[in-house]
Amino acid sequence: MSVLAFNATRNAPVAAKVETADTAASRSKGLLGRASLAADEGLWIVPCPMIHTFFMQFPIDVLFLDADLTVRRVIEDLRPWRLSPWVLSARSVLELKGGVLQGSVRVGDRLEMRPS
Repeated sequence: MSVLAFNATRNAPVAAKVETADTAASRSKGLLGRASLAADEGLWIVPCPMIHTFFMQFPIDVLFLDADLTVRRVIEDLRPWRLSPWVLSARSVLELKGGVLQGSVRVGDRLEMRPS
């Protein structure tokens, strides 16, 4: 089941088809094995304070979210074979196709995960 990631601060959708990775197995797999993401797709990893892109085939945009879904850090175009920093205030991470954000989501914005 997917959800819609919506930026309540800017009244704009972020991604229409967001899958949730909230088990040990789904968090470990993440986006591994995928050749790409569509512009409206994402993966919400809960809980998660940092990520890596080892073995990935494409860059991603990353939003680090606290328990209230407030954006704590934004990383755009994180390339394969990289580590993100630890974001101690992050409770979850939203991974999106690289290049889709283009500054549209900023630190302090509050997201909502809505049924789609």
